Amino acid sequence: MIPMVNLKAQYADVKDEIEQGIAETIANCSFILGPNVQAFEKETAEYLGVKHAIGCASGTDALHLALEAEGITDGDEVITSAFTFIATAEAIKYVGATPVFVDIDERTFNITAEKIEKAITPKTKAVMPVHLFGQPVDLSAIKALCDQHNLKLIEDCAQSFGARINGVQTGAIGHASGFSFFPSKNLGAFGDGGLVVTNSDKTAKMLKMLRNHGSDVRYYHDVIGYNSRLDDIQAVVLRAKLKRIDQYNRQRRHAAHLYSELMADLPLTTPYEDGIGDHVYHQYTLLCDRRDQVMQALQDKQIGCAVYYPVPLHQQNVFKQECAGLSLPVTESVAARCFSLPICPSLEDETIKEIVAVIRAVLTK
Repeated sequence: MIPMVNLKAQYADVKDEIEQGIAETIANCSFILGPNVQAFEKETAEYLGVKHAIGCASGTDALHLALEAEGITDGDEVITSAFTFIATAEAIKYVGATPVFVDIDERTFNITAEKIEKAITPKTKAVMPVHLFGQPVDLSAIKALCDQHNLKLIEDCAQSFGARINGVQTGAIGHASGFSFFPSKNLGAFGDGGLVVTNSDKTAKMLKMLRNHGSDVRYYHDVIGYNSRLDDIQAVVLRAKLKRIDQYNRQRRHAAHLYSELMADLPLTTPYEDGIGDHVYHQYTLLCDRRDQVMQALQDKQIGCAVYYPVPLHQQNVFKQECAGLSLPVTESVAARCFSLPICPSLEDETIKEIVAVIRAVLTK
C-alpha cells in the first residue's frame, strides 16, 4: 500500500528529539502556552521574516482570529477563492462577513488581481488569497490593489509553509496571515494547531487576547475572546520539524518534478510553476479528462489518491442559496478534472515510477 502521506516515516526521522521534548513537557507540567510554544513562536517569526507569530488551536482559528483582529465584521465582504477547503470561507462567516468568490487562474489554481478588481464593491474590506496546494499566489499586483482600495490582505497559508514569493515567505506580505499545522501539512503537528503572523504590534496584541479568552492580564478581560491556544506538546513536535522544513520541502519538490518529468508525454496536465514563487507541493495535483479511470486503477493497486476539491464552495449546499446564479467556469472545470497523487518528503523515486506506470497503463490504452 502506498499512502498519500507517510507520516510514520517522518516520525522515525524526528522520533528521539520529539519524545525527549514531550517527556520534559510532561515532567514540567507546562502544557498550555508553555516554554516550547514561546520558543516556537520566536523561531517561526524568525524563519518567516515577520515581527510576530502567535500560536493558536487550528488553521481555521488562525484565519478567524486574523480577520477579527484586523477589524473585519458584520456586513463586510471578503474576496476569496471558491476552490479551497471550506475553512477559508467558514472563517469569513465566523466574523459576520460575506465571502465573495472569484474565479481562479487555470494554471496556478489561485485567484488573480484581475478577478479580484472586478469583484470590489463599497462593502469590500479584505481580500483572502489562498496559496493552494503550496503554490504561492503572485501577490504583487494583489497587494497594490489592496493598498489602492484600502483593503486588508489576509493570506491563507494553510498549505504553503516554507513557500516563497520572490524570496519572501508566504505570510510575510499580508496584514495578517494564517497557517495550519494539521498532521498532513508540510509542517504538521501530532494533532491540530495553527499560527497567525503579522508585522503589526496592534494586531499582535489583539490576537494574543483573542486566543486567550480576551485576556491580556490573567483574569482581566478586555474583549470577548476564544479558547484557541497552541499546547506545549504540539510545539515540541513543530519545533523539531521546523528545523527540517526546508529539507522536507526540497524533497517534495524533487518528487513533484520527477512525477512531472515522467508524465510529460501523457494526456494530462501536470502542476504549473510560474517562476515567481517556490511551489512546496503540499499536494501534487493533476488535471485529467479520464480522472475516474485513472483513480480506479490506482485504488486497485492500493495506491493513495484523492480529489481536492470535488465541489467548489459556491456550489456547496451551505452557500448555494447566497451564490445562486454565480458561474465560475475555470473553478468548475478544474474541480471536475483534478486529482492528487501521493507526495511527502520520504517518497522514493522507485515508488513514483511505480505510480506513474499505473497511470501510463490507463492513458496509453
